[in-house]
Amino acid sequence: MHAYSAPAKIILFGEHAVVYGEPAIAAPFRALQAQVTATPAPYGSGLSIIGAASGVTLHVSPANDTPDNALIYAAQLVLEALGKPPPDLTLELRSDIPIGGGFGSGAAVSAALMRALSAALGAPLSGEALNALVYRVEQLHHGTPSGIDNTVIVYEQPVYFVRGEPPQTFRVGAPLTFLVADTGVSASTRETVGDVRRLYEGDQAHYGAIIAEIGELVRRARALIEAGGACEELGELMNTNHALLRALSVSSALLDHLCATARQQGAYGAKLSGGGRGGSLIALTEPDLAPALAKALREAGAVQTWLMQLE
Repeated sequence: MHAYSAPAKIILFGEHAVVYGEPAIAAPFRALQAQVTATPAPYGSGLSIIGAASGVTLHVSPANDTPDNALIYAAQLVLEALGKPPPDLTLELRSDIPIGGGFGSGAAVSAALMRALSAALGAPLSGEALNALVYRVEQLHHGTPSGIDNTVIVYEQPVYFVRGEPPQTFRVGAPLTFLVADTGVSASTRETVGDVRRLYEGDQAHYGAIIAEIGELVRRARALIEAGGACEELGELMNTNHALLRALSVSSALLDHLCATARQQGAYGAKLSGGGRGGSLIALTEPDLAPALAKALREAGAVQTWLMQLE
């Protein structure tokens, strides 16, 4: 029995604008993980996937037509890439990453499953090959994903990402402490990306300017993170990024309330993270303020909070 895992991810700056060629900054969020355990199965039983939460067992056939189920599709992509028939194997999935929370749950589950299956077949996928395959599953989840989720999750390091370009890792000049909060509201990234697309196509001058402003803000944020020690300025950029995401229609009353609460409690800045309209938010804080901030956010409506260090 062998276990393979992949972390969640957090977008620090640039969500939605990244779809239009602007940069984004994201980091792995190791407090949450997807894990897949591979166990040999009796001869002739084929390839099965067990979802621990659902208890449902899926059977993978070699058919290459794209199924609606992302887990089956992920397994089929690995078999196709390696030119292998389904092995006699049971893959059991466990994940503590909230679905629809902006944490990259789909990409993490796909990456862990693909790692487990390719290793069991004796041909572990390289990072580049795995990233390409996980992106194809992301297309099933999200329609026109930016590619940032799969990239951060597969390589497991902070990246500065521009769609269509190789991801760039970058230096963190001084450790940063973020509090991550889950609203408990599941939201579809596919829907929010589609809604922003419709706004943009309806008024490219207006919404294009908002998207360009987000891109410029991300470039400034990277410079500040690399330089280290500029929490006040970085927090202001987070607040501005959130306001611009509100202008793209992807915030919510609860997200706005939680971000305002974080600022009132002394956070340097706060913004939604991910697709929006639910999911998660992040707040930049001093480590000693984090416990009180976490308590205030839970009292204001967050269902769960975690600490995240970027270093």
